[in-house]
This record gives sequence, C-alpha cells and structure tokens, in this order.
Amino acid sequence: EQHDFIKAYYSRLTSDDVEVRRAAAREWTRWEMATSRLFPDPEYLDKAEDLDFAVAFARIECHYFINAIFVEEAYILNHVSTIQEIPTTIVQGRYDMVCPARSAWQLHKALPNSKLVMVADAGHSMGETSIARELVAATDAIE
Repeated sequence: EQHDFIKAYYSRLTSDDVEVRRAAAREWTRWEMATSRLFPDPEYLDKAEDLDFAVAFARIECHYFINAIFVEEAYILNHVSTIQEIPTTIVQGRYDMVCPARSAWQLHKALPNSKLVMVADAGHSMGETSIARELVAATDAIE
C-alpha cells in the first residue's frame, strides 16, 4: 500500500465506512491546502475541517489522479501543434509544489509565441493574490 499512496487513499475515500472516508479526506485536503499556496492561510487550511467539503474535494481530485487525469501522459505537449496559433499566456507560481515550473517551461518552449509569466511570490493556487492578478491581466489582454 505504501508504494501507491493514490490507490491507498482512493480505497479509503471510497470506503463504506464514513469515518474512514472522512479521516482520509481531511488528511488529503489538509495536504492539498498546505502545498498549494506559498504562504499559509489559516482560513484556507480550515477547509479541511469541513468534512463535507473535504470528502467531496478529495474524492473528486483522487478520482482524477487514479485515472491519470483522463489523458495520456504528456498529452498537451504531444498535441501542442493544434494550439500553435492561439495566443497563450502561461501563469506559473515560482514555488508551485503541485505543478512544477518545468512543466510550464516545457509548454512555453513548445509554444514559441507564448508568454510565460513566472510569479515570484506564489505557489499553485489561483486564490493567491499574485496569481490572480496575473490571470486577470492575461484575460484582460485577450482581444
């Protein structure tokens, strides 16, 4: 079980025992909330204590992970030619522990006309002020 923690969590998150589901969901959600932002936000971290939210959040996210996000490995990079002509801005938090910066860099290199915005004071979450600001700026720039 320790060799595949996604599978282990999936079995707990889909358990018939509500307490097992809730305990697993709380820990999954705590981890996600703790790793998705550069600076801890107590209110954000407290979402894990809302067990209805935590169960829904963790089960959906784990369902995607156990199914490899429903796409083949490197799907976007392998099909990047289909979006070559679309103006693209990639917003990436420098301290993103969820989606490594190398992924954004690889996409940027594959899309020569793209703009990569590396946000110096952010992690993964679009709820972080700096990420939100850059996403709004990118959206505002669309003609």
